[in-house]
Amino acid sequence: MSNALTQLSDDELAFQEAFGNFFKEAVGPLVHKMDHEQKLDPDMIKSFFEMGLMGIEIPESYGGAGGSFFLACLAVEEAAKVDPSVSVFIDVQNTLVLNAIKKWGSEEQKNHWFPRLAKDTVGAYALSESSSGSDAFALRCKATQSGSDWVLNGNKLWITNANEAGVFIVFANTDFDKGYKGITAFLVPRDSAGFSVGKKEDKLGIRASSTCELIFDNVKVPAANVLGPVGKGYKVAIETLNEGRIGIGAQMVGLADGALKAGVAYAKEREQFGKPIGQYQAIQHQLGQAATEVEAARLMVYNAARLKDAGKPFLKEAAMAKLFSSQVAERVASKMVEVHGGNGFTTEYPAEKFYRDSKIGGIYEGTSNMQLSTIAKMLLR
Repeated sequence: MSNALTQLSDDELAFQEAFGNFFKEAVGPLVHKMDHEQKLDPDMIKSFFEMGLMGIEIPESYGGAGGSFFLACLAVEEAAKVDPSVSVFIDVQNTLVLNAIKKWGSEEQKNHWFPRLAKDTVGAYALSESSSGSDAFALRCKATQSGSDWVLNGNKLWITNANEAGVFIVFANTDFDKGYKGITAFLVPRDSAGFSVGKKEDKLGIRASSTCELIFDNVKVPAANVLGPVGKGYKVAIETLNEGRIGIGAQMVGLADGALKAGVAYAKEREQFGKPIGQYQAIQHQLGQAATEVEAARLMVYNAARLKDAGKPFLKEAAMAKLFSSQVAERVASKMVEVHGGNGFTTEYPAEKFYRDSKIGGIYEGTSNMQLSTIAKMLLR
């Protein structure tokens, strides 16, 4: 990687290599089993905490790794090269949950949650509902004030990490007359009375990643658990998702790279008409095109992450990175199935899983159409 945007420092290169090797060794042998059982391995999750993967941006003073957003994206990319389900598990923890608390949390909340999130507690981000997908603020989940506390009632859908999470950032409306300006963010522990995790979705891809319904039945939340100001939940959501889209971009780059590497390896070993198929120009051109697109997507994701870390505007770049990387992931994964031929259509090879996993990239954390609208609005300002 010689381009300036993708050039990594010595520390970043060491981080990338260490975690790349870790994912291959610790996650690689479990991928097929976890996909089949639709469940992440509990011992593997423990190892993520031990390696510091679940608290990359948490300051060292709270027990975290004290790393940058860019490092978190590198970890997400490396994980996706092996298993995109594992990648999104790490991604939600770092780019959504930790970033939201880091920016909007009180010192009391940071002191309480950061050491836990770094050590053994998984976080989840609960915004979506049946009525609110791309229209993220059409929330029906309600928060009613009761003395100094709040009481939550309603449901959430499609919540990543729900089965494993010990704390949820939940968005609910405290005043429907104010529309989106009534939305408030709450930190809700899993053991809260009246709270339960409902149905787990049976998905096309990233099947080991839990995606579940959340149910709130008169769940009492102390005022101390309000994340950010009351009525400013929409800002918490928007600003966190803008960062999270870069993380999804990193996941899609890793997925595309993993699929490409699988295709290259197969092209070297599979022989037809007396020689490896990688020696045929038709296969070479497909690999060359895929490699070019993966590198272009990586450039966009790294650039957006660098801008975020530098405190510079990155909204347009994040939307572009998420849009393009998800398109590249789907194209490359599809082509690598074809490179594998009939074997690419079987679960014996990784190509079909990368292809199934790629489809979600253009859907979650903002559909491709929403990214196009964001990009256009930024251009037209």
